[in-house]
Amino acid sequence: MTLFATGPTLPLNRLLIANRGEIAVRIIRACRDEGIETVAIYADADRDAPFVSMADQAFALGGDKPAETYLDAAKIIAIARSAGADAIHPGYGFLSENADFAQAVQEAGLIWIGPDPAVITALGDKIEARRIAELVGAPLVAGTPGPVETPADALVFARQHGLPIAIKAAFGGGGRGMKVAWRLEEVEELFQSATREALTAFGRGECFIEQFLDRPRHIEAQVLADKHGTVKVIGTRDCSLQRRNQKLVEEAPAPFLTDEQRGRIHDSARAICAHAGYSGAGTVEYLLSANGTISFLEVNTRLQVEHPVTEETTSIDLVRGMIAVARGAKLADDSVPEPRGHSIEFRINAEDVARGFLPTPGPISVFDAPSGPGIRLDSGVTSGSVIPGSFDSMMAKLIVTGATRAEALSRARRALAEFHIEGVASVLPFDRAVLDAPDFRAEDGDFRVHTRWIETDFAESLAQAVKPHARVTPANPPALLRVAIEIDGKRHELGLPVGIMATTPGAPAAAEAPPEADEAAVTAPVPGTLTAWQIEDGAAVEAGQVIAVMEAMKMETRVEAHRGGRLQHFAKAGEVLAFGAPLARIEG
Repeated sequence: MTLFATGPTLPLNRLLIANRGEIAVRIIRACRDEGIETVAIYADADRDAPFVSMADQAFALGGDKPAETYLDAAKIIAIARSAGADAIHPGYGFLSENADFAQAVQEAGLIWIGPDPAVITALGDKIEARRIAELVGAPLVAGTPGPVETPADALVFARQHGLPIAIKAAFGGGGRGMKVAWRLEEVEELFQSATREALTAFGRGECFIEQFLDRPRHIEAQVLADKHGTVKVIGTRDCSLQRRNQKLVEEAPAPFLTDEQRGRIHDSARAICAHAGYSGAGTVEYLLSANGTISFLEVNTRLQVEHPVTEETTSIDLVRGMIAVARGAKLADDSVPEPRGHSIEFRINAEDVARGFLPTPGPISVFDAPSGPGIRLDSGVTSGSVIPGSFDSMMAKLIVTGATRAEALSRARRALAEFHIEGVASVLPFDRAVLDAPDFRAEDGDFRVHTRWIETDFAESLAQAVKPHARVTPANPPALLRVAIEIDGKRHELGLPVGIMATTPGAPAAAEAPPEADEAAVTAPVPGTLTAWQIEDGAAVEAGQVIAVMEAMKMETRVEAHRGGRLQHFAKAGEVLAFGAPLARIEG
């Protein structure tokens, strides 16, 4: 099938990638296929990452926090201009759905690889996206007409419409800033958690609420549209295997759909994107309940993490397609390609499955990936890489393709058995356990996986199959001491690891080790930021009560009291803490 009727009209010789990790590697490879030079940008913790050495040029952002690196729009655009880039590709996450960044890129005279800023604004606002979906007749469940102001308002909606409810970031996506309340007593706490997480991930904390379908599947339609009015829906995916609203396993085409369901999803996805004037690659997401009810969820105005399974089943390179669209190429028509075979993607995250999928940043001592027929690996790490605690926990994606779903499952079993990672914890034991689960294999044609399947139906089997990983001590690269120097009259910045100054006369002495933990101590379960205390200093707590919230790798982790007693704070909200650092004591 011919994808484009006419080729690009805008010249593009050099492209800056406003992202990191495996997606940066993926974009570099697509650009090489197109004959386009690449410019990488990197945080201090990423300076030795594969994507930095793969790019034609690489520039330090200076710093390790998202706000001072991959979320610093002005800094990124300044680097693009100084590097002579013609375009910016945002990847996914970070600034990929930020309309202000897209607008600033265009105003700087650069090509934005994505939909127009006005479209990002319209569809990125989940409330406006619901309005558009309603206008074109897409299926919808009940929801609030705008952002909810207070936790009390959230409780009112829950009482009026019943549980469960989904509290969702109005200006976000990817599962972050989304909480599902199943009990009235947790609504207010989860509303506060969702707003905090949305503010951290997207810079805006507004949230709205809608009814949440019980035991739903997560189905999405991949869209590719040009700037001339043509919208293609090029396949569906099932992304129901999630933990904390973050996808872990995805497959294409979405299995076990009726022709009527698939047609309704295709038609409404095309109508939503056409009405919004969409261009580039995007995804329209839906929930499908056990009784067959379909409800529009959101539009992701960017490339999805799970895009490779669609590429494998359609032979369409979506990244190259995005670049061509941004340069003015015209799609051939709006016909839908027939899927070729079946593909399954496993996100290989650095997480301890048996400890509630806790992120485990640290050094990778062994990264031995599988290969062979039907195996694709999109990776951002190698043996010796370090997973920093400031960013997402994903190391790689394993994509397995077969002529049928059964063959893909068989190949996946072999590939996962070959995959070995040491140093950090990984989700590989979870993936292997999933392949043994009858609910997922659905050999009887009854696919029983839903978005909370991991936490409910599968929880006991998973606990028996997966044991806790040995505790990982984070080992981020040492901080850099930055010194400005001049070479031939040109200013350069030299970054030296602070550690090399340790033997310098007059260097400060190493900090004393913290006191050993005792039975009363509460320590940080993850390296990250202490976002908020839920219980005041000096108050009485009960065992199992949530006393604090920490944020690590863009996700919130609740800290629970391990025993009853009176709480004494050691750390302050906003502090960045190492794994195992003392948070508090609970005096019995």
